[in-house]
Amino acid sequence: MSTTNNIPGPGSHFISLEDAADMTALFRTEKENILSTSAKGQNILPNSETFNRSDIDTLLAKDGCAALRIYYGMKESLTVHAIIVPVNEDNEDILSDASPSESTDNGIVEEAQRCPDLCPPSSALNE
Repeated sequence: MSTTNNIPGPGSHFISLEDAADMTALFRTEKENILSTSAKGQNILPNSETFNRSDIDTLLAKDGCAALRIYYGMKESLTVHAIIVPVNEDNEDILSDASPSESTDNGIVEEAQRCPDLCPPSSALNE
């Protein structure tokens, strides 16, 4: 997913509810364990994640969206990832009625450009 300006490409970054649920569950289970010395130097915790504006705009356009919520999930490699979902005025997640395994525009975004390895140019936030 490389582009000349290091902004994630135009492809979809949506993931399935099933994948998001698996990742958040694994994160909750393993979050204390990743702080062990064996986890150091493994890039398990990201410095940043960059999401496409079009994906965020899609979430914000969901009917009833009043806010965005960021959950933290974990992949099998134990790397931590942000998972973004729209939230309604009652502070409830707005989740799609699509099949839990579908990943196309279901209202859950995760597949960001993760630093490290794909890091943004230097700024006051990442020096």
